[in-house]
Amino acid sequence: MNALRQPIEAGYFIDEKVFSDAECEQLITGIADSYVIHRGRAGSRHLMSQADVRRAASDPRMVRIAQRALGTEAVPYRATLFEKSGVANWLVVWHQDTALPMRSQFDLPGWGPWSRKGGVHYAHAPSWALSHIVALRIHLDASTPDNGSLRLLPATHSLGVMSDVDVIALARSQIHMDCIVGRGGVMAMYPLIVHSSGKARSALPRRVLHIEYADSFTLGPNIRLAIT
Repeated sequence: MNALRQPIEAGYFIDEKVFSDAECEQLITGIADSYVIHRGRAGSRHLMSQADVRRAASDPRMVRIAQRALGTEAVPYRATLFEKSGVANWLVVWHQDTALPMRSQFDLPGWGPWSRKGGVHYAHAPSWALSHIVALRIHLDASTPDNGSLRLLPATHSLGVMSDVDVIALARSQIHMDCIVGRGGVMAMYPLIVHSSGKARSALPRRVLHIEYADSFTLGPNIRLAIT
């Protein structure tokens, strides 16, 4: 089943043709210089230090989309490039995005376990904190059924943080949506929506710039997001 425009209550929505082909090419070229430093198996993380990425994250078009999803102010704090191709092909099992980059480690109920990646503290966050977050995915290439597009279970963000066992059971009982998005389109999604992606069946690349926004860098007393 293909994902068309959906109300925010579904946990995601898609705006097509936000960025032009030329803007997508500029982002691809700009990010390329960061590949060696930040590259992992699935792409490149910690890209907010890259000038072209910062410009895209602060672009009024992106900020308006993030504000529509959050219902208030929106500030970008994390950027990741996901890249699938015939060379780098991978799948992602059904899951929720619950880890947030934090300025410092703390001990509060509902936070953790903690980890450290690239010098940044990460904590799995409680539902109330994740409700302040939205991710916007800029499709630098068209996302198709053949190149490992994102799949999700609509409205599951409303179920709160779930165990891995419950996530898998839910995925087996519901019909998923294939998120088919044209080049330059932007998909907004809440972190707790259950999602996955399969391996690509095509050698053509599928590059997605995944930028996360919060309504504030400060989620609570001494709870501050890191910019990555």
